[in-house]
Amino acid sequence: MDAPADEQPLPARRVNLTPRQARRVRIVLASVLMAAMAVVLVIRLASRTSVLVVGVYGAALILCGVVIELSRNGRTRLGTWLLGLGLAAALAADWLLLP
Repeated sequence: MDAPADEQPLPARRVNLTPRQARRVRIVLASVLMAAMAVVLVIRLASRTSVLVVGVYGAALILCGVVIELSRNGRTRLGTWLLGLGLAAALAADWLLLP
């Protein structure tokens, strides 16, 4: 049996972002992650002062700034990969290197 017209599923539509929207999404995402890394840096420094802590989270903050600049210049895919891999590496370094 066919379902009535108002109950038929709608065809799946893929929503594509315009390049400007994609840049803004990446910039906002990198900014939020930059703020989160700053908060984690302050928390980690409160519990243990170490040059290694500053180095790991300082590098993560710099990485977020680089991604923001890449996104502003239209390199959103490169920025997304760099942000994902770089922050994963920073968190892995925190887990592996920092006591």
